[in-house]
Amino acid sequence: MGWRVSNLRLSVDAPQAELPLRLAAAVGIRPDELRSWRILRKSLDVRDKGHIQFVYSLEVALRDERTGLGRTTGGVTVEPYKEEPFVLPPPGDRPLQHRPIVVGSGPGGLAAAYFLAAEGYRPLLLERGPPVTQRIRDVKRFDDGGPFSPESNYLFGEGGAGTFSDGKLTCRLSGPDVHRILELFAECKGKPGILYEHRPHLGSNRLPAVIKAWRQRIQDFGGEVRFHCRMEDLVWSDGRIRGVQTTSGWLPAQIVVLAIGHSARDTYAMLHRRGVPMVRKPFQFGVRVEHPQELVNRVQYGTARLETLLGSADYSLVAHGKHDVFTFCMCAGGYIIPSVSEAGYFCTNGMSLSKRDSPWANSGLVVTIPIEAFPSDHPLSGVELQRQYERRAFEIGRGEYRCPVQRASDFLERRRSREVPAVSYPRGAVAANLEEVLPPLVVEALRQGLPILDHRWRGRFLPEAVLAGPEARGSAPVRLVRDPENRMSPGIDGLYPVGEGAGYAGGIVSAAVDGLRTAKAIMARYAPLG
Repeated sequence: MGWRVSNLRLSVDAPQAELPLRLAAAVGIRPDELRSWRILRKSLDVRDKGHIQFVYSLEVALRDERTGLGRTTGGVTVEPYKEEPFVLPPPGDRPLQHRPIVVGSGPGGLAAAYFLAAEGYRPLLLERGPPVTQRIRDVKRFDDGGPFSPESNYLFGEGGAGTFSDGKLTCRLSGPDVHRILELFAECKGKPGILYEHRPHLGSNRLPAVIKAWRQRIQDFGGEVRFHCRMEDLVWSDGRIRGVQTTSGWLPAQIVVLAIGHSARDTYAMLHRRGVPMVRKPFQFGVRVEHPQELVNRVQYGTARLETLLGSADYSLVAHGKHDVFTFCMCAGGYIIPSVSEAGYFCTNGMSLSKRDSPWANSGLVVTIPIEAFPSDHPLSGVELQRQYERRAFEIGRGEYRCPVQRASDFLERRRSREVPAVSYPRGAVAANLEEVLPPLVVEALRQGLPILDHRWRGRFLPEAVLAGPEARGSAPVRLVRDPENRMSPGIDGLYPVGEGAGYAGGIVSAAVDGLRTAKAIMARYAPLG
């Protein structure tokens, strides 16, 4: 029998090598009675600024199970523990005449393709953009002031939007599927700590290598990846998928996994024309808020200079009200970046590198837009709402993808900032009245919520805060309907909507888990390809 030991605390300046001794003392056994142990969870408790601690949960095995564990003290809890194993279903018996097609190489598509390939289904993964190496060059060229590339940018290309969205692997889900996805990230040139860190983070500079390693595994297992191959049409008849028309020609198919991402607006429109069931979905809309990282460090760490031990501090905040305002995708030591998938529109996002060593800290500060606030009951009306304000932001940015910014204090006072505040955005900023690029509901919520957040930080949130916006791509404003049991679109046998773009995920890991679970559903139904 294994045991789970929870709430074991260690000072941040104590070496992790002390864990076995502290563990044995906490549960009342000798260190030599430990057969093995591993970290299940590691988080940071910063509530007491004078005594910041790491908090651990660990799995423990004893050399002599008859010994058991003694009485625990100091808030440490001990309970029997057996980890649920990761299993794949036995293969189904329906034959496949064609390779399964996976559309999109974001986390959902990569995971679906990987597990299908590993079990002998030889999937064909289609990506509208280029390989990640070329994509990095195109993004760098754009950041330096170059032209926008509609198929190779912060949102399109190998790895999807997640490639340049900080590499946060936080996920509210738990269980063996989540653990297997994290293992896969670690195996593909990630780092072991992501298996147990409370807020695991890879960084946008490390993700490209992970994605290339993941793609190589798909190919090694017999899968195929085609770049610069955009799905232009989906053909189905008599309730069954027949194939897809792409920029590279016609591909027959019995199975199509739609992992299109939340910004493939042209694909949404095509799917709607083809009668694929879809509905409006609430989504997040707001701004980026940026502070000096030094300020965030002092708020979180107090006067102690713990940056060399802990790195740049992050935060998570919420202001409750008629419409809650909450932080999202906090990028410690990061940069504000353009989240643009169409020429003539502008939107923000955030990212940080693995070292999180930028002098700036930024976070999404968003409000959930209910479908009642959409301009119509059309399934794609949320997309049009995004476009309305993104188009205005592009115009305010002088048609050069400059970022509209405003000091938070000026936003509350309803005045344009006199000068352009310094921000981390690479292509330059322009002073603006952000009320022009935000829905009225969001403006009202921010004006109510910002003072509450300032109170939480004892008056330190507002004085140096700069708002940049709009931030409209945190989640999809549409959901592709699917059956909760077989995971297919109702009435379209063989069509599997997956991930953030389908409206079933909210981050890198949850999207990958969704892709994995759809791969399981396909395996349970069909036999592998010979």
